[in-house]
Amino acid sequence: MTMQIDRVGGRTNGTVDFGRSHFIWRRTDLASTRVPVRSVVVCGVLALVAFGVTLISLSTGDFDVSVAEAARALFGTASSQVELVVTQWRLPRVLLALVLGGALGVSGAIFQSITRNPLGSPDIIGFNVGAYTGAIAVIMLLRGNYLQIAGGALAGGLLTAFAVYLLAFKKGVQGFRLIIVGIAVSALLGSVNTWMLIKADLMWAMSAAVWGAGSLNETSWTQFYPVLALTLLLVALALALATRMQLLEMGDDAARSLGVRAEPARVSLVVVGVALTAVATAAAGPIAFVSLAAPQLVRRLTKGAGIELLPSAFMGMVLLVASDLIAQRAFAPAQLPVGVVTVSLGGIYLVWLLAREARRRK
Repeated sequence: MTMQIDRVGGRTNGTVDFGRSHFIWRRTDLASTRVPVRSVVVCGVLALVAFGVTLISLSTGDFDVSVAEAARALFGTASSQVELVVTQWRLPRVLLALVLGGALGVSGAIFQSITRNPLGSPDIIGFNVGAYTGAIAVIMLLRGNYLQIAGGALAGGLLTAFAVYLLAFKKGVQGFRLIIVGIAVSALLGSVNTWMLIKADLMWAMSAAVWGAGSLNETSWTQFYPVLALTLLLVALALALATRMQLLEMGDDAARSLGVRAEPARVSLVVVGVALTAVATAAAGPIAFVSLAAPQLVRRLTKGAGIELLPSAFMGMVLLVASDLIAQRAFAPAQLPVGVVTVSLGGIYLVWLLAREARRRK
């Protein structure tokens, strides 16, 4: 890595070169210009893969249609029966999987960048468990509707993040300490969740348990639009903070020398990352391992020095929409919760990742 800093007209400008890509910033606004060609290509390929899996998902089910018919239904040129099946029954679920996959991918990228550790994802640190705790509390105590459950999940995730951040803070926050504290808080909240389910009425406990498996079943357009709006807003905020995130990866001292207030920037990133996880948890329940795997898989494709947000979002889309397709068709006509599939695939990935990290530390 090389760094060049110069002053022009009283402002500090500079370039940080990571070999394959570089950042250019101005101290006054930290605007970033970065056009890594490999990342653009990876995003394009992942978008095509996601679109292909989407068409397959729209064409398969109890009422089979061809991929061509599914594509025509999207443009309003198919028969009324096919359009009903594709656009009203299947499309909301597939689009929600894409949106939530993107949200989880961005959230995972944020936390892995902050902690500078491939294990630093919200499902490992425990923020999605906190969001689940908030949602269960609303279900059990208030018998809440969808919007109330979403608010409870958001509040639970943010409160968990605040607690973890406060407990991990010691002259700043180090990534490894944040992960260890997060794992401990996650275990504690897991016990609280189990206790609430045991104490609840059977009907509500079963409802919360099924929701807690992470499912996209019974998704509707009414559910999709609020999630889309919140996710777009939060992703836009994450992209606005992307330059600060990348500079924080160089260390707090280097980031401060380039005009970044380290702790406020880190707190802002944590809030956005937790909010993305909470939105996904509120919409479909806790979906594990997408946040963990997406940024690391993208990093191996882009060969970049740091974690990138948009490629992680596209990878998250591919992982979740493909997992949901498997959940629907693997044991058809029975449908599995998508969280069961992501846990199964993610568990294999986590074992491989831990083994790889152990070999690197020898």
